[in-house]
Amino acid sequence: MPNMLTKNIENLSKDELLGLLADASLNWLAHDGLWFQSVEKKFGMEAASLCNQDAIASYSEIEAKRIKRRFNLQEGGINTLMQALSFRMYHLINKQDFIEVSENRCVFRMRECRVQQARKKKGLQDYPCKAVGIKEYSHFAKAIDSRIKTRCIACPPDEHPDEFWCAWEFIIDDTHDRK
Repeated sequence: MPNMLTKNIENLSKDELLGLLADASLNWLAHDGLWFQSVEKKFGMEAASLCNQDAIASYSEIEAKRIKRRFNLQEGGINTLMQALSFRMYHLINKQDFIEVSENRCVFRMRECRVQQARKKKGLQDYPCKAVGIKEYSHFAKAIDSRIKTRCIACPPDEHPDEFWCAWEFIIDDTHDRK
């Protein structure tokens, strides 16, 4: 029987590939949310959050290392971190930006978050993702460059301005290199 497929990944156009990648990002986020809700329903919010923290810490390191390898990001530093953050699955489905950028520091903001916006549409309170975010961003940044320290500026349940949901400061800590 002849192959009836007319298209496969190898012969998709750039726009089709970008669309497929955006769909994969949404599918990843849907799976993450469904997994969380399943654990929450069976074991409660606290258990789900603790499981999520463990999972996201490991996942973030794996994702960072794969991005570094895929794009040969070997230098480290703030610019490398910013580049790596722009290749994450979230980047295609959330609006993000960097402000206050210097050689040793930047602030990353999640301006639009699909998770939080979906909750808002349903009339739910902000998901208190700060503990998960601390694990996620600190592990991701350390996998890019072990000198990078991560500090949460604001993340739910913290109050945050309308222009972002969460914000994270990344600083190169090279004080141990100076003696």
